[in-house]
Amino acid sequence: MSYIPKYTITNAILKNVGLIDAAREIIDNAPLVPAWERRFRASARTRIIHHGTHLEGNSLNFSEVEKVVAQESTDVPPENVVGRDRDLQEVINYRAVMEYIDSLENTSLESPLVLSENMLKEIHVLTVERLLPPGESGKYRRVKVVIRNTTSGEITFRPPPPIEVESSMSDLFAWLSSPSGMSCHPLLRAGILHYELVRIHPFTDGNGRASRAMALLLLFLENYKIKKFFALEDYYDSSPVDYYQALKSVSDMGGDLTSWLEYFILGISIEFSRIKETVQKLSLDLKLKSTIGGYRASRHARYVRRPRTFAQCLGRHRSSRSA
Repeated sequence: MSYIPKYTITNAILKNVGLIDAAREIIDNAPLVPAWERRFRASARTRIIHHGTHLEGNSLNFSEVEKVVAQESTDVPPENVVGRDRDLQEVINYRAVMEYIDSLENTSLESPLVLSENMLKEIHVLTVERLLPPGESGKYRRVKVVIRNTTSGEITFRPPPPIEVESSMSDLFAWLSSPSGMSCHPLLRAGILHYELVRIHPFTDGNGRASRAMALLLLFLENYKIKKFFALEDYYDSSPVDYYQALKSVSDMGGDLTSWLEYFILGISIEFSRIKETVQKLSLDLKLKSTIGGYRASRHARYVRRPRTFAQCLGRHRSSRSA
C-alpha cells in the first residue's frame, strides 16, 4: 500500500464534525410520524438524483425528476415530462444506483461490509446503463482523458494516464481497509474517497456520479445516514463553482486535502443542521398534539397553533430550481 492522504485537522473541521454528530443524535432519536419519515426519505432521494445529475448538465427540473423517480416503469417517460433521452436515462440510472446502495446497506445489517472496487464498478454499470458501450461500463479506462471547463473549453485538470489507474485504485481501496484508513474518522474517509475517485477518474464517463454515490455509501455503512433524510448533492449543485474549486484546491496545494475536506465537512454540517431544525419543529408539534389530546382536551386548545404540514416544515428547503 503506497497511498497515504495528506491533510490537517483544522478547527473548522473539528467544529463541524461536532455539529454533525450532535445533529445526528437529535435526528436519530426524534419521534416522528412514520408518514413524515417516508416523505422525508422520498424528498431526499429525489434531491440526490436531481442535483446529482443536474450538476453534470442534466436539463430536467426537480418536478420532472420527481415524476420520473416515482414511475415504476422505465420503458416510457411519465406524462408531461419532455426531455432528451440521455437526461431521462441518467435519472433512471441514478435511481437504480440508490436502490443498489439500499440493498448493500440491508446486507450490512447481517454482516459488516467492506467497500470494494467491485462495488464501485457495479455502481458505475448502473450509472451508465444505455449511455456507454458495454466495453466501457464498469471497466477502468484505457484512454487518456482531460477535464475541460464547459464554458471556455479550457483544460482544468488532467487525470492520471490509463496505465496508472488500476494501481491507483488498488492503493486507494487498500488504504480504506487498512488499520490507518479504518482509524480515520468516517466523515474524513468519505471526503477522501470522494476526492480520490474524482482525481483518478477511473472511467471514461460517469465518474462524478459514481464518486458521490460511493461517498454516500460509505456514510450509510458508517451509520451517518440520519434515516436517509439528507442530500449532499443539493449543497454541491447550489454552487458548482465552489464545488469544483474545492476539488481543484487539492492540486493547487500540492496534494494537500485540507481545504477540500473543510468544504466537504461543512456541506454535511449544513445539511444535517437543516434537517435537525426541521425535525425538531415536527417533533415539538407532535408533542404538543399529544399533550393536549388532539386539541380537544381543553377549551383553551383553540389558542394553540396547529401542527405544521410536512410541506410547511420543509418550506424554503424544498428545491424548486429548474435546470
